[in-house]
Amino acid sequence: MLHFELVTPEKLLLSEEVHMVVVPGTEGDFGVLEGHAPVMSTIRDGDLAIYRTDRGEPELLPIQGGFAEVSATGLTVLAEQAG
Repeated sequence: MLHFELVTPEKLLLSEEVHMVVVPGTEGDFGVLEGHAPVMSTIRDGDLAIYRTDRGEPELLPIQGGFAEVSATGLTVLAEQAG
């Protein structure tokens, strides 16, 4: 499972283990699974697609601006606004 955190300037919104997250990057959408290579990307306004299970339907969460960082510890999305 992938450790995923969604943070805004106000607070930590989500911190959980998920199957995959599709991030609206400024260079295009990209999916992050456990073991993804480290990367940092700016994000555009759009929806995060959060897949909690392998075959589950995604939860779509609107976000605006910010950064996404994939590291050895998982995926952190620092969004200007979310929800």
